[in-house]
This record gives sequence, structure tokens and C-alpha cells, in this order.
Amino acid sequence: MQTPTITKLSTFASDVKRGLSCHPKQLPSKYFYDAEGDRLFQEIMAMPEYYLTNCEYEIFATQRAEILAAIGTRPFDLIELGAGDGTKTKLLLDYFLRQQTDFAYRPIDISGNVLQQLQADCYASWPQLSFGAAQGDYLDALARIQAEDNGRRKVVLFLGGNIGNFTQEEARGFLRSVRAQLRPGDLLLTGFDLKKDPATVLAAYNDPAGITAAFNLNLLRRINYELGANFDVDQFFHWETYNPLNGEARSYLVSRVEQRVQLEQLSLDVQFDAWEAIAVEVSTKYNQQDLLRLAESSGFQVREHFADTQQYFVDSLWEVTA
Repeated sequence: MQTPTITKLSTFASDVKRGLSCHPKQLPSKYFYDAEGDRLFQEIMAMPEYYLTNCEYEIFATQRAEILAAIGTRPFDLIELGAGDGTKTKLLLDYFLRQQTDFAYRPIDISGNVLQQLQADCYASWPQLSFGAAQGDYLDALARIQAEDNGRRKVVLFLGGNIGNFTQEEARGFLRSVRAQLRPGDLLLTGFDLKKDPATVLAAYNDPAGITAAFNLNLLRRINYELGANFDVDQFFHWETYNPLNGEARSYLVSRVEQRVQLEQLSLDVQFDAWEAIAVEVSTKYNQQDLLRLAESSGFQVREHFADTQQYFVDSLWEVTA
């Protein structure tokens, strides 16, 4: 794993201190992704219960020609927020290159480890690909790319249902911030997990093999080794809920006992009551009306939807309005 810079560690420490000091306690899900978190998430994506990966993979495998036709062949920068290992995006990269499309791939991720692996994979498969990764928070890295001002059209990818990691109101604020970094005519292709049978949703985030639980609990282990904390991970467990009214699946880490945790590097002691929870993730589900309202209120116009055959998932292409 790439060694964190002082600035990144300070941001991580500050967010952890703030989250564990507030009531109720919470931790940002973006910090799931250290080297072990990356590995566990690859296992999650391969789970039969985690339908999101297969649905979006199907969309890209069967509709990549339609996606490129909707984007157009004008030269562009393909900027991916939260690229991960790029498994699904590689379907687009391969097709775009075979069509001799003039584009550069600019993946963004908070994990330096995963970006290094993605770069190696892309160079091995397509040495001709113009590749320029940016590590950091989505908006900060997007601003750095935009500051280069090369005059090319921007096509931003935000895939995998990652927009669901915000509530709908938070998503609106985030998308407005993305919109502020773009120009009229730029495009945004966003993956949305659609509302469906609540049992199907819940199983995707509460798998019987316990992989999701291990993934979420790994955040406490990361805090231990990066911030000198003494979380006894065995004294916490993963809990998942899904509310079909607002479409929010929420993940928590629940303390089994009354306990005190020390975070040495933060000079912080945190008291937990028995059964007290830390909120660690929200995964919001949408319907078509939600998408339209979200696009219009964020400064975009919906151009086209690309859905899987089960209608579980949609990649929605939006254009920046003037």
C-alpha cells in the first residue's frame, strides 16, 4: 500500500476524531478502502448476493456501443470518480480504443494502492492508452484535473451505485459541486441502484458469508494501526437495515459491551455504551422520478438511461446545462 502523506493522514485523523466525538457516532465510508479493504471489496463484488456489479457489467458489455454513440466521438477526458480496480470500466476502455476514439483516461480514487494496480493493468492491456491517475477526494482531484484546462470535453463517470453513499439531499449537494467543476456540454454518467424487493437489497449488504461484515469491521482495524487506537474488533458487530420508504440501506458497527477506546495519536478516549452504534455507510436506492428531480436540481439534463435486463440498475447519462 502506498504510504499516506501527512496531509492525507491528518484528514483521516480529523474525520475520525470528529465522527467519534459526535452523537450519534459516525465514520465516513470512504475510509473503508485501505489495502485490506480493497481486497475485501473485490470479494464483495464477486458475491452472488451483490447484484450491483453484475448488473452494471451487463450494461457495459451489451450497450457500450450505445454509450459511445451518446457520448460522441469529439475528443474527451474520461474522468472516473472512485475508479477502484476498473473491472467494469475496462469494458468501455477496450471498446473505445478499438473504435479509435480520441480520449484520455483519468481515474480518481482515495486509495493509492488500487490506482497503482489499475495503472499496471491498463498499461499491460493497452500500452497506447493515455492514462493519468489522480489520488485524493473526488472533488479535490477533479478540481486539479479541471485546472489543467486542456480545452477537451469532460466525461465524468461515477459508477457502481456510489452516488448511493449519500442521502438524496447530500447527493444533490455533491452533484452541484461536480457541476461547478464542469462546463456546459460536459457529461456525467452515473450509476444508480434502483428500488426493488427489500429482501434483495438487504441481502446485498448483509451476506451470509460475512464478507460485508469483515469489510466494515476492517475500518476499526485501520484506525488501530494508523491512529494508534485499541479497538477490540471482536467486541463490535456489523448491523444492516433497509428502509423502503426512503430507499436507504444503512450499515452500523455496534458495540457488544460498555467499553472505552483510546486513540493515541488523537489524544482521544471514546466511551461506548453497550449496544451503541457507529453509523458507517448509507446506500440510497432510487426510482426514475428521483433521478429526474436530482438531475434537474443539480444543473444537469438527462440525456439517456442504460438499464440492465432486470431493471435493477441504471447508468444515467446527464449533460451539463448552461
